[in-house]
Amino acid sequence: MIPVRGFAGRCVAVLGLARSGLAAARALSAGGAEVVCWDDGASARAAAEAEGVGLRDLGRPGALDGVAALIVSPGIPHLYPAPHPVVAAALAAGVPLDNDVGLFFSSLGDPQWAAMDSPPRVVAITGSNGKSTTTALVHHILTTAGRPTQMGGNIGRGVLDLDPPGEGAVIVLELSSYQLELARALTPDVAVFTNLSPDHLDRHGGMGGYFAAKRRLFAEGGPDRAVIGVDQPEGRFLAGQLAEAAEDMRVIRVSSGQRLEGAGWSVFARKGFLAEWRKGRQVAACDLRALAGLPGAHNHQNACAAWAVARALGVAPRDIADALAGFAGLAHRGQTIAEKRGVRFVDDSKATNADSAWHALGAFARIRWIAGGRAKAGGIAALAPQFGHVVKAYLIGESADAFAAQLGETPHALCGTMAAAVARAAAEAEPGDVVLLAPAAASFDQYPDFEARGRDFAACVAALAD
Repeated sequence: MIPVRGFAGRCVAVLGLARSGLAAARALSAGGAEVVCWDDGASARAAAEAEGVGLRDLGRPGALDGVAALIVSPGIPHLYPAPHPVVAAALAAGVPLDNDVGLFFSSLGDPQWAAMDSPPRVVAITGSNGKSTTTALVHHILTTAGRPTQMGGNIGRGVLDLDPPGEGAVIVLELSSYQLELARALTPDVAVFTNLSPDHLDRHGGMGGYFAAKRRLFAEGGPDRAVIGVDQPEGRFLAGQLAEAAEDMRVIRVSSGQRLEGAGWSVFARKGFLAEWRKGRQVAACDLRALAGLPGAHNHQNACAAWAVARALGVAPRDIADALAGFAGLAHRGQTIAEKRGVRFVDDSKATNADSAWHALGAFARIRWIAGGRAKAGGIAALAPQFGHVVKAYLIGESADAFAAQLGETPHALCGTMAAAVARAAAEAEPGDVVLLAPAAASFDQYPDFEARGRDFAACVAALAD
């Protein structure tokens, strides 16, 4: 646990008692604060009370009197589409807002770090797609290279639940737009922007607000090194804002698909080969084509970003390449879970929108595609250019009929359930085919979350005869 500083003897309120809220309450208490908490859900309140957390209905008149700050959990809106009533009351009363990420950055430093030869460092990774894989990959590379490291934030442990880092340690954080937009302190040593695609637009008031939330990671404190995906206008804009000149080595540009050979520092992948360039010449390279844990161009971008972070932290190219070869992939994100009779089964349950599914479909040549669930705006119409990779689609969930109408001439079957889809796809697959779960839809019609959907896929595959 990282105790929160600056609130000893003062009352701090915590709104939302899921993982990050409970960790914030514990860390505030450890730092000497008087903590009062609330959650709109009765079960969450009961679980917190069982841990000894003090409860106060923060929606009652006068409940925020004497409160020094309100710590808001990431899922609770504070501006768009409308602020939570407790947040609105805090804003009206002039009570400062923060979240666990802001508390983490304001509390992490230790005076003893000045005496260390290699003080701890923080890597923070954000973006629309690929941030979880990039975070896990950086953590894997550092661990394999023998560097003490912890992973947390939007993946793994809550930021305040991490252990205080020691000499030479690196904390690797995945941070969502929800976590970034409210944090009062953001001071990573290395910050990463993977890419941007439409998501959570109601929460951020549109694409401009969404990008602004991501951009805060680079604007609030100013990282020592910025790793920026430049395959989209927003990334190019951000890199241009951060760099003082074309040769500014504090900005590392990364790409999947285009050569980046300018005067600065870049890492890019083309046709399955990664190249690192500095000052107009290539300094390192790596063959990504055989890496089963990182299939497709989108994962090659993740590999480029992770490579750039590791190089910024002083890891040698050969050590990074060895670590990449041993990366098994992140659960439910393009992870190969089995191969039976020459057919590969890949779980990309995290592909909950068309943009994510686009990358999954582009990673393989002959696909038996399991898709469907609770459709998002536009369905799968935008994926039509990728349908040439699909031998046949097997549709599940409440969007099955709508997706069938959008598939056009692409062969498909209405299967309804995961078990039926897996059984039929496996029965019809030929050696060399990939049975790919990339739903292009939310899971909530049949599952509580995408993880549960992915686990069901894996269980159905395991039940098949070898």
